Amino acid sequence: MRSRLRKFYLSLNLARACALPLLLVHTAQTAAASDELSVLAQELRQGKITAQEVLASYQAKIQLTNPLLQAVMTINPQAQTDAIAIDQQGPRRGSLAGLPILLKDNIDARGMVTTAGSLALADNLVQKDASVVARLRAAGVIIAGKANLSEWANLRSNLSSSGWSSAGGQTRNPYAPQSSPCGSSSGSGAAVAARLIPAAIGTETDGSIVCPASVNGLVGLKPTVGLVSRSGIVPLSHSQDTAGPMTLTVRDAAMLLNAMAGSDVHDPTTLQADRRRSKDYTAGLKTSALQGVRLGIVRKMVDGYDAETRALFERSLAILIAHGATIVDQIDLPYLEELDKDELTVLLYEFKADLNTYLAATPAAVKTRTMADVIAFNKQHAATVMPHFGQELMEQAQATPGLQDAAYRQAAARIKSRAGKQGIDAVLKKYRLAALIAPTTGTAWAIDYKLGDVVAGSASTPAAVAGYPHLTVPMGLVRGLPVGLSLFAGAWSDARLLNMGYAFEQARPALPAPAMLQPPP
Repeated sequence: MRSRLRKFYLSLNLARACALPLLLVHTAQTAAASDELSVLAQELRQGKITAQEVLASYQAKIQLTNPLLQAVMTINPQAQTDAIAIDQQGPRRGSLAGLPILLKDNIDARGMVTTAGSLALADNLVQKDASVVARLRAAGVIIAGKANLSEWANLRSNLSSSGWSSAGGQTRNPYAPQSSPCGSSSGSGAAVAARLIPAAIGTETDGSIVCPASVNGLVGLKPTVGLVSRSGIVPLSHSQDTAGPMTLTVRDAAMLLNAMAGSDVHDPTTLQADRRRSKDYTAGLKTSALQGVRLGIVRKMVDGYDAETRALFERSLAILIAHGATIVDQIDLPYLEELDKDELTVLLYEFKADLNTYLAATPAAVKTRTMADVIAFNKQHAATVMPHFGQELMEQAQATPGLQDAAYRQAAARIKSRAGKQGIDAVLKKYRLAALIAPTTGTAWAIDYKLGDVVAGSASTPAAVAGYPHLTVPMGLVRGLPVGLSLFAGAWSDARLLNMGYAFEQARPALPAPAMLQPPP
């Protein structure tokens, strides 16, 4: 790896010199995070740069750096045409006009293949945008390409390695290429962290936005389930799935959420979205947003980490307190241990049912029309699809008898109540809290195909199971690797979480960009 890195830096420096005229975008690759989308949007509106120049800049960065990171799966062949069209529109453009982003490759975009990381969907060339993509395009966003991900969003095997897919290979963490980018929105996180793109869209069932955001030093928002449409997204679980923004800053995440949020007739879960969403998620982003706020520490989500991670969390608490927050310690969030078993039951049942529905509507060229077909494909192509881990979770899902089964219905009702009404809601009310907080997860672990993912801890499950919003904001570095601060609360509290996260972000020390973006001495 060291030899590969040395060759990479030599070629990168030479290529940067050759490509310098293209690198016009207001972003310093070795600097701390800035409001990249906000700055670009302003410069585009003022005519200082064009959408074509912005796109060319990021395409150059992808060409230079992606061979090492394998974060970007495919480039959108229509992106250049879209950029030209945006430049020709003049002042009557959307709020995000000319800004390029990446989509996790389980999100449909017209004229592009959606693989969910699997070679079984290599022929899934879709002709219709996912509803959330249509909303983003209406705001002027340019879909620059698709990001790699954990195959089948990490629900193929207990030993899956985050960021690996048979369609895209192994995504690597820009802060330490030998380390995991977490998942399953691995490429989305790594690409933004490496400044290959100003922002990306990930998806989460449980941890798949907030974990890769945390270990890659990003802001990640898992919205309230029902705020953002899932129509046109390869599903795992209709109870828990959602798309969300992954960005360098809270403001950038809020800008994207403005375009993403809203009701969709194709996703009944979003029925209340137009009524419950904020008109402008950037409106409440103020440094005073922590004043008078009560935040509760879920200690069971803190004590298992190493001393350095706990110390970083304590320093973050001091920042929160200094800016007006009241910290309530030793919060006991009930049913934490009980959620995991029931959650897996629900996910396995819903994965089979929901994936079969998606596959049945894919183009005729796709020969894997059911989960059973995918399992058979994987066995037939085991050398390329299963070189590192198997598909036992997918086989367990295939064995489930259907959503009318009593075991599923009881588990689904039980965990929804335990995570939501009896869990997060009850604790927030009892202690008069605005949100619960904990480290999002530990530092990135080594990529190891024998052991799979070795995760130190996670704050994602309660909000994921309840369908509630969960925001992660970088706290700082531990041994050179990022760790995020989680804030989660009740349904439709997305705006308040963004406001509090913004105030913390503005108060804490700037987070350095990945060292790999700087040539070694």
